[in-house]
Amino acid sequence: MPKVRTQDLLDNFNLTLVAGEDGVHRELTTSDIHRPGIEMTGYFHYYPRERLQLIGKTEMAYFLDLPDDTKKKRMEQLCTDITPVIVISRGMEIPDVMLETADKAGVPILHSPRQTTRVISRLTNYLESKFAPFTAIHGVLVDIYGVGVLLTGQSGVGKSESALELVKRGHRLVADDSVEIRQEDYDRLIGNSPPLIEHLLEIRGLGIINVMTLFGAGAVRSYKKISLIINLELWDEKKQYDRLGLDEDKMKIMDVKVPKVTIPVRPGRNLAVIIEVAAMNFRLKRMGVNAAEEFSERLTSMIDQGNEID
Repeated sequence: MPKVRTQDLLDNFNLTLVAGEDGVHRELTTSDIHRPGIEMTGYFHYYPRERLQLIGKTEMAYFLDLPDDTKKKRMEQLCTDITPVIVISRGMEIPDVMLETADKAGVPILHSPRQTTRVISRLTNYLESKFAPFTAIHGVLVDIYGVGVLLTGQSGVGKSESALELVKRGHRLVADDSVEIRQEDYDRLIGNSPPLIEHLLEIRGLGIINVMTLFGAGAVRSYKKISLIINLELWDEKKQYDRLGLDEDKMKIMDVKVPKVTIPVRPGRNLAVIIEVAAMNFRLKRMGVNAAEEFSERLTSMIDQGNEID
């Protein structure tokens, strides 16, 4: 589980620490953000104290209307021992009672000049990315015409060699050998390379090569959404392979099902070209053009015409 601390928010966003400096190393354990509106009224029965607390214009306006002794009590209730941080948006002036109570409890208060909705959006995206489910898969990830293609298959089948040929044809390498995948949202998989082997390709007989050094910065990218999986396997004479493309197979990675194509490998087949065409065909299908279905419809139409003549 990745760790996110209040200090990370300071490092990555336009936020200013105004109180609770002793607590900047407090950890956030969830991507959920809470606006303590009902808590300002005194109802703390379901207070999610482990979440980032964000005070906007509405919450602040209500707080300022409270009696002085009630303000102090509310802040003491908000600033628990596990509350990671309180963010105050819109560049609003912060009452002294908030600053004093937060300093005493060691709860950081961060000040943002941005609007509340924009602060929530940016912080949520950042935290969702950090806390997204994570896995790693043996394979190669390549960006082909904007389509993130994950090449899988047993070791030595030719994944890295195909990726090298694709890079030579103008496409971009994301990761070789090990692909780190995180699930963002419910249907989005983002793949990247482990830092140790970023931009590197292992070619048997040649060794490790640095793709960015050889082909330039335009030949690599740091991460890419995985849209298509192409599984490379050695040709099996006894196996019946799909020759029309009507059947759609899928592979489940975490909670997401990704379209999958199996390509048999044997001498004489230009894998790089086949993979490239598979990516282009996938793009066409997303645009509503399906060659296999068009052929099937033509065939059905000709059969129907033949039956009518008979």
